[in-house]
Amino acid sequence: MDLKKLLLKAINTSIKGGQAILKIYETDFDVDYKQDNSPLTIADKRCNEIIESDLMSTSIPILSEEGKHTDFNERKKWKYLWLVDPLDGTKEFVKKNGEFTVNIALIKNGKPIIGVIYVPVSGLIYFGMKNLGSFKCKCGNSSIDDLSSFLKQSKKLPITNYRDTFTIVGSRSHMSTETEMYFLSMKEKHNKVEILSVGSSLKLCMVAEGKADVYPRYAPTMEWDTAAGHAIVNFAGFSVSKYGSNDEVSYNKENLLNPWFIVE
Repeated sequence: MDLKKLLLKAINTSIKGGQAILKIYETDFDVDYKQDNSPLTIADKRCNEIIESDLMSTSIPILSEEGKHTDFNERKKWKYLWLVDPLDGTKEFVKKNGEFTVNIALIKNGKPIIGVIYVPVSGLIYFGMKNLGSFKCKCGNSSIDDLSSFLKQSKKLPITNYRDTFTIVGSRSHMSTETEMYFLSMKEKHNKVEILSVGSSLKLCMVAEGKADVYPRYAPTMEWDTAAGHAIVNFAGFSVSKYGSNDEVSYNKENLLNPWFIVE
């Protein structure tokens, strides 16, 4: 399996899907609501159609938030799968604050080995691959022809920026009591503590980039919310561990709900 070829495919697919999202973002779109009361827009659906159509050519099965959810009896046989969130941060998309992403991950035996996160509004892309590392690049809306040239334009993560504050990143739209308690305990432990609120998978990118020291997530997330960011975090030298454990979060479980976790 040519992982570099698959990484390039995921990068270009995320950009293509992200550009379709932007076209809708600039209009007065309608918002529907799912059974769990989370928002859903035509942008989620349109981006998903593009991603599924594009990735189908790889012959690797796809598990997407907005796609068909294959029964676990079938899924558990998959050695590889694409795990996709076509529009992560729909609440931020609806608020029009720009903090939403396209997330594509390649999973092998429950572990993320490729992760791509594209930020349509800024044109930034974060990506990581096993045995390659993690990177950040401003790519705008152009497709990438050559991975080697693209890597030369990209910055390797983490990017070391000296900070004299301990920086915690948290969710803009989901805050639990446990997370607030964690913030308080860190304030007691460290001299200077800064808390940043950010939407979508950008929180994982901030730890991978070195802009934040830790991201505690003591509230529900689904596998497609974190898989791409998990790969980027891992290949930048950090971890996504289950709450109260050193075990890494795993994927393609029977229940697609993630455990609570901490990124550091």
